[in-house]
Amino acid sequence: MIRTFLDGLYRFAGYLAGVFLLVIFLLMMCLSLGRGFGLNIPAGDDFAAWSMAAMAFLGLAYTFRSGELIRIGLILDRLPAASRRAVEILCLLVGSGIIAFFAWHALQMTYDSWRFNDMSQGVVAVPLWFPQLGYSLGLTILAIAFLDELIHALSGGAPRYEKPPAATPEEIVDRAAESGL
Repeated sequence: MIRTFLDGLYRFAGYLAGVFLLVIFLLMMCLSLGRGFGLNIPAGDDFAAWSMAAMAFLGLAYTFRSGELIRIGLILDRLPAASRRAVEILCLLVGSGIIAFFAWHALQMTYDSWRFNDMSQGVVAVPLWFPQLGYSLGLTILAIAFLDELIHALSGGAPRYEKPPAATPEEIVDRAAESGL
C-alpha cells in the first residue's frame, strides 16, 4: 500500500512537472505572438520563470526513480558487488542528508514568505509563497524518494532507480542517442 502511494506520488510530481512545461510553452507562445498584435501579458516572464522552477524541481523525484538522473555509473560498474553496495548506500545516505537539508530550508522559506506576506516585486504583485510551492514540494518529494531508496537499499534490495543492462545492440544505440548510458 505504501509502495503504491509513493510510486503514485513520484508519478504525480512528474505529471505536474509536465503541466508546468505546457504552461511555459503557452506563456512563451502568447508572449511571442502577442507582440505582433500589440498584446502583452503583464509579468508573463515572471510567470514563465516560476513555472520553469516548479517544472525543474517537481520533475526531480520522477526522474530519479526512472533512472534518468546523472549517476556515477562509470565508477560503480567497475566495483565488486560488496563494494558497489556500500558505495550505493553511502551515496544514498549523503544524498538523503543534503536533499533533506535543502527541502527543510525550502519549506521554511516558503512558510516564512506566507507568514510575512512577502509579495513579488514584478508588474503583478503575487504572494511569493505561491511560486515557491513548486520548489519546496519538489525538493520534499525528492527527499522522500531518496529516503525511500535508502531504506530499500539498507534492507538488502537492489537499487530500483537503476536501469537494467541493455539486452540488444539496438537498445545500446537507443540509450546512447538518449544519453542514457
